[in-house]
Amino acid sequence: MAHPVKDQLKYWGIATAVFLLAMWYLGDVMLPFVLGGAIAYFLDPVADRLERMGCSRALATTIITLMAVVIFIVMVLLVVPTLINQSISLFNIAPQLFSDLRAFLSERFPQALDEGSTLHQSLLSIGETIQSKGGELLSTVLSSASSIINILVLFLIVPVVAFYMLLDWDKMTSRIDTLLPRDHAPTVRMLAKQIDETLAAFIRGMGTVCLILGTYYAIALMLVGLQFGLVVGFIAGLITFIPYVGALVGGSLAIGLGLFQFWGDWVSLGLVAGVFIIGQVMEGNVLTPKLVGSSVGLHPVWLLLSLSVFGSVFGFVGMLVAVPVAAALGVVMRFFVGQYMGSRLYSGLEAPKDNAGE
Repeated sequence: MAHPVKDQLKYWGIATAVFLLAMWYLGDVMLPFVLGGAIAYFLDPVADRLERMGCSRALATTIITLMAVVIFIVMVLLVVPTLINQSISLFNIAPQLFSDLRAFLSERFPQALDEGSTLHQSLLSIGETIQSKGGELLSTVLSSASSIINILVLFLIVPVVAFYMLLDWDKMTSRIDTLLPRDHAPTVRMLAKQIDETLAAFIRGMGTVCLILGTYYAIALMLVGLQFGLVVGFIAGLITFIPYVGALVGGSLAIGLGLFQFWGDWVSLGLVAGVFIIGQVMEGNVLTPKLVGSSVGLHPVWLLLSLSVFGSVFGFVGMLVAVPVAAALGVVMRFFVGQYMGSRLYSGLEAPKDNAGE
């Protein structure tokens, strides 16, 4: 006999509370496992495809792991050192950039940059803050013993977790299915399928879009000659999953840096702007429709709210789980809205009137 609705709500409420408490108290400990699980989820379709081509699950997982190791080594040797050096240089040169901006504005708008003006003080404060705090923060993160240990732990644990979760992914999902309440198993499977489709479209699809656009922006900006093109491309690609924000932030940063580097060279500035215009055309007309789809059920405002709330409450781990939780909540909310629309609470107690003449 099924449990009453009141008891079911109590059990599901306890499960939700345990999940939130675990994130609250064990956030840092759970980080490698969350990252490993995300990587395994992202790569599971690749492993399934290799299985359909005749490989065993163990062989498919091994092939994917070896390819990931090769890509990681190439990134560490070629990309990461340049990215770190450009980031440090950008922090160090920021005061000079603001000084040049102040000089430019003083020529064009001398009254706005009087010694006591608000704009003058703001520019001076921003430049000094970025130099003192930005470089200090980056140096601290890179040199801190605890940070290095945490990074090493991530590099050691995350691949191991991802390997074993990818190896046993089908077994884990099958085992979870056997543990579902029998009365609600069909409904839970239906909701899980919808959540998986939403996450697959968004995380796998949008992750690929971010990788492609980030690589394109970085290479194109460096070919144009922008001094910090790799950093700008990395930032733009990283936040491309928020519609228009990646291109807006990356484009503003690139054009702002280009104004200082290429002032008077309007062809180079036009090329910098053209890089982002082409990127937006590619994203809107080719990449997003092909890799993500027309709709994944995650409104940009809902996504931003989830990232803000989970990030502020649970920290970095919260930001990692914000998108899956937002997708799950969106699917569940649409399910409950559908249930409500088909209930007497919505339609009322009166039966529908028969058509005339019947």
